[in-house]
Amino acid sequence: MATTLNPNLLLAIPLAPLAGAAIAGLFGTKFFGLFSSESRGGRVAAHSATILGVAIAFVLSVMVLLDVMNGAGYNATVYEWMTIGALKLEVGFLVDSLTAMMMVVVTFVSLMVHIYTVGYMEGDPGYNRFFAYISLFTFSMLMLVMSNNFLQLFFGWEAVGLVSYLLIGFWYTRPTAIFANMKAFLVNRVGDFGFILGIGLLLAYSGSMNYTDVFAQREQLATVIFPGTDWLMITVACICLFIGAMGKSAQFPLHVWLPDSMEGPTPISALIHAATMVTAGIFMVSRMSPLFELSDTALSFVLVIGAITALFMGFLGIIQNDIKRVVAYSTLSQLGYMTVALGASAYSVAVFHLMTHAFFKALLFLAAGSVIIGMHHDQDIRNMGGLRKYMPITWITSLVGSLALIGTPFFSGFYSKDSIIEAVAESHLAGSGFAYFAVLAGVFVTAFYSFRMYFLVFHGEERFGKVHAHHDHHEEEEEAHGDDHHHGLAPGQKPHESPWVVTLPLVLLAIPSVIIGAIAIEPMLFGEFFKHGVAFKDVIFVGENHHAMEELKEAFHGWVPMAIHSLTTPVLWLAIAGVVLSWFFYMKRPDIPEAIKQRFSSLYKLLDNKYYMDAFNQAVFARGARLLGTGLWKGGDQSFIDGLFVNGSARVVASFASASRYLQSGYIYHYAFAMIIGMLVLLTLTITGVIGTK
Repeated sequence: MATTLNPNLLLAIPLAPLAGAAIAGLFGTKFFGLFSSESRGGRVAAHSATILGVAIAFVLSVMVLLDVMNGAGYNATVYEWMTIGALKLEVGFLVDSLTAMMMVVVTFVSLMVHIYTVGYMEGDPGYNRFFAYISLFTFSMLMLVMSNNFLQLFFGWEAVGLVSYLLIGFWYTRPTAIFANMKAFLVNRVGDFGFILGIGLLLAYSGSMNYTDVFAQREQLATVIFPGTDWLMITVACICLFIGAMGKSAQFPLHVWLPDSMEGPTPISALIHAATMVTAGIFMVSRMSPLFELSDTALSFVLVIGAITALFMGFLGIIQNDIKRVVAYSTLSQLGYMTVALGASAYSVAVFHLMTHAFFKALLFLAAGSVIIGMHHDQDIRNMGGLRKYMPITWITSLVGSLALIGTPFFSGFYSKDSIIEAVAESHLAGSGFAYFAVLAGVFVTAFYSFRMYFLVFHGEERFGKVHAHHDHHEEEEEAHGDDHHHGLAPGQKPHESPWVVTLPLVLLAIPSVIIGAIAIEPMLFGEFFKHGVAFKDVIFVGENHHAMEELKEAFHGWVPMAIHSLTTPVLWLAIAGVVLSWFFYMKRPDIPEAIKQRFSSLYKLLDNKYYMDAFNQAVFARGARLLGTGLWKGGDQSFIDGLFVNGSARVVASFASASRYLQSGYIYHYAFAMIIGMLVLLTLTITGVIGTK
C-alpha cells in the first residue's frame, strides 16, 4: 500500500466542483449565455455539470478516505505562489484522517443538496446561478479543509464567506434577503479580523505559515510572553484564532447572522448549517489543537463561549414558528456542543459530533424544505398539522432526524452528544461546571423544541387551508420564485408528497443519521482512526485538566452497552421529559403554552427579541461603524485629504499662478529691462563681495 497519495487525484477533488461551477456560472447565465434557466435544456445542462462535478469529488474523496485508513497520507506543496525572503506563500494539501473524513462529509452532503435542488428550485429564474453558487461553495470548503498552510486556509475561509453572502442574498429583490446577507458578511468580518490577527501572531513568532513548521515550534512558542502584558503569546494567538471560529461557527455573541441566513433558499440553508460554513470554525480549532493544548486560558474561553451558545440559543428555538428558524436555532445550539467539546480537549468528540450532526441536520433542513413545498411555501408551523398521512416519506425521515438530534439511544446523535456531555463532566478546566450544567439542560431544551415542531407539523389538527392563517414569515418565497399564486394552501387544498428528487436525498441522509454513530464511535474516539492526523497525533496533553478522552476510553465497552447504560443516566430521561412535555403542551393542552406566554410576557419578549442582541449590534456596531465611516469620510477624506492636500495644493498653485501672471506683460522691452536690472544686481553683489569669485 502506497504511503503517499497521488497529488493529481487530490487536485481533482476541489477542481471538479469548480469546473461545474464555471460551466453553470459562465455559460448558463448572462456572462456568455450559451444556455439559460428559461429553457429546460439549459437547466438540465447546468445541474448535470454541477452534480457530476460534486459526484466525482465525492467518489474520489471516498477513495482517499479508504487509502488514509490503510495508512496513506499527503503533506506537500502543490504550487509555490511567491517567496518573500524566508517566507514561502504556497498552495498545498495536508490530507490525513481528519481531512479525509471532512472531505467525504462535505461532498456527500453537497451531492444530496445538489440533487434536492433540482426539485426545490424548479422554475426559479436564477436556477443556473444557484447551481453555480452551491458548487463554488463546495470548492471553497474543500480548499479550506485540505489546506496545509494558513494562507490557503484563509483563502478558503474568505471564499466560503463570500459565497455564503451570494447565497443568503440569492433572492436579491427581497429587502430582507439583502439585509441578511449584508449582516452575515459584516458579522463574519468581525470574526475574521481576530482570525487574521492570530495568523499574523503565529507568523511573526514562528516565521512560517505552514502548519507543520508552526507545530514543530510549539514548545518555544509556549514560552513567549506577549509584549506589554504577562499573557503568553500562544494564549493571545489562540483566542484570536477562536474569535474567527466564533464568526464562522456562529458562537455567542457573533451568532446573530445565522438565523437570518434562512432568507436564502432551503437547500443552501442545509449546506451552510450542516456541512460547510458553520463547521469551518470547529474544523479549524481541531486542526490547531496542538496550539490550543498549550493554553488552559484559551480552552476555558472556548468552553464557556460554547456553553453559553448551547443553552441560550436553544431557548430561542422554543418560541420560533418558522419551521426553518427552529432548525436554525438547533444548529446554533449543536455548534455550542461541539465548541464545548473543543474546550474540554475532546477534539475527536467534537469532530465526531460534527460528522453525525452534518447528516441529521441536513436531513432536517431538507425535510423542512419538503414540507414547505407541500404547504405551497407556507413556513409557519401553526398553519400545519396532520401532514403525516399526506407526506409519509417526509414524515418518517423528519422523525429520524429529530430522534438523532435529541440523542435517542442507537441513533447517531446519541453517541456523539452523550460523549460530549461525559467529556465535559471529566474536565477540570475553569468554567467546566457551568458548561456541564449548560449541556445537560440543553438536552431537555433540544428535545422540547424539536418535538414541538414535529408534533405541530405532522400530528394533531389539520390547520392548513384556513382563512385566518398565521403569516409571521418576513416574505413569501413564491414572490422570489416569481409565483403569482397564493401563499399557503387554499381552503380545500391538501398537502402533497414532494417529487423523488426531493425525497431521495431525505432517505439517503436518514440512513447515516441512524447508523453512522454506532459504526464510527470506536475507531474515531478510541481507536486508531486519528493516529495519522496532525491535529491529534501531535497534541501534548499537559496537566490534570486534559484527561477527558482517557476517562471516556476507560468507561467505553462498546456501542450497545453504551446505549443500554444510558437508561440509568439523567441525559436520556431529560430528553424523554422534553418530548413528553412538548406532546402534552401542544397536543393535549395547547392552552397552557399560551397561558405561560401571557403570564411571563417579559421573558417571552426577551426571547422574541433574541436577547436584544440584534438591537445591540445595530446600536453599537452598525451605528458606530456608520459614525466612524461618516467621520472618516467627512473629516478624513473630504476635509483633510481632499480639502487640504488635493484642493489645498491646487489653491496654492492657483494663487501663485494668479500673482505671477502679472509679471508676464508680453512686452519685449519689459523683459529686457528686467534682464538689465538683474545683471546690475549680480554685478553689485560681486563687487561688494557678497558673491565670491574664483
